[in-house]
Amino acid sequence: MSSIEEQITEVEDEIRKTQYNKATSHHIGRLRAKIAVLRLEREKRASKGGGGLGYAVRKSGHATVGLVGYPSVGKSTLLTKLTGAESEAAAYDFTTVSIIPGMLRYAGSSIQILDMPGLIPGASKGRGRGREVLSVVRSSDLVMFMIDPLHTDFRALLNELEGAGVRINSRPPKIVITPGDRGGLVINSTVRLTHLSGGLAVQIAREFGMHNGQIVLREDATADQLIDVLAGNRVYLPAILAVNKTEMMAPEERRRLQEKVRGFPTTFISAKNREGLSELVVAIANALAFIRIYVKPPGGEPDLEEPVILRRGDKVEQLLKRLPEELDRHFKAAMVWGKSARFPGQTVGRGHPLDDEDIVTIVVERGSRGQ
Repeated sequence: MSSIEEQITEVEDEIRKTQYNKATSHHIGRLRAKIAVLRLEREKRASKGGGGLGYAVRKSGHATVGLVGYPSVGKSTLLTKLTGAESEAAAYDFTTVSIIPGMLRYAGSSIQILDMPGLIPGASKGRGRGREVLSVVRSSDLVMFMIDPLHTDFRALLNELEGAGVRINSRPPKIVITPGDRGGLVINSTVRLTHLSGGLAVQIAREFGMHNGQIVLREDATADQLIDVLAGNRVYLPAILAVNKTEMMAPEERRRLQEKVRGFPTTFISAKNREGLSELVVAIANALAFIRIYVKPPGGEPDLEEPVILRRGDKVEQLLKRLPEELDRHFKAAMVWGKSARFPGQTVGRGHPLDDEDIVTIVVERGSRGQ
């Protein structure tokens, strides 16, 4: 019996040999589902067997950025210039042999940046400690890809993350799956399906062993998007790209590379010469979508000097986690002034989404201290 890796390779070869068209789309969709199921089984077995050495990284600050790139593209130098953290660096491969954290301070926020071993082809299959590195990437809040004039195959890095279940600059599909134990499999959609019509959704679900239940598609999802939801282990992360060592690039070479990465948020830098680093820091902050929340004690003035830093989309629930524990424990309501409020001083609950520069008063149960 062939190993899981051999089975994955066989299915991948079959996909490559199959010309994609309308007649073969269902077959290719089933094959992609089969690969996803095999990868899940591989992860399950690796987990049972210990999976090799991992990296224990304690997250700190308001957000964590994972530096992802080939060996020797200058990640360690960039970390030192941005944060002052010392990472052993030299001009040869595999210099960084562990995760080196550094802290970047920007506009009242603390951003943890993680320098990790460079990725090589096959990282998602375990080469070059790839699985350990990718596990850290999955837990980051932002991916910062890094390339240089000698290592420009940016798409290969994307493919490695794709193979590890990381989806870059995209959102989870609007698909709801409800397993059942009888009655067969029912597919409902609120939009016209152009990718999963003709029973393909059912065939993909069966590859995952789902034979009963309901799948509701609220967008014209692709086969890959349905596979992602059925797999259940995907993470969706924002990402930017830093092109380093621009001091080595001729103008024409730079223009070619700009064309190659067109459409992806990109900053050209020279970490060694500190060129472009201010622009890169702004790009990091923008990608992390920080918002500033000013806390106002009951009957007092808001603290405009030290805002609480949250992420766009965060709610009162996330704000409470940044405040003294007793406020969370005795929380009754919040009063909000700002862009997220329908009117000044609106009373809201934990699930209210906040916006940049909102002013918030936490109201606690009677007999407890408020803020």
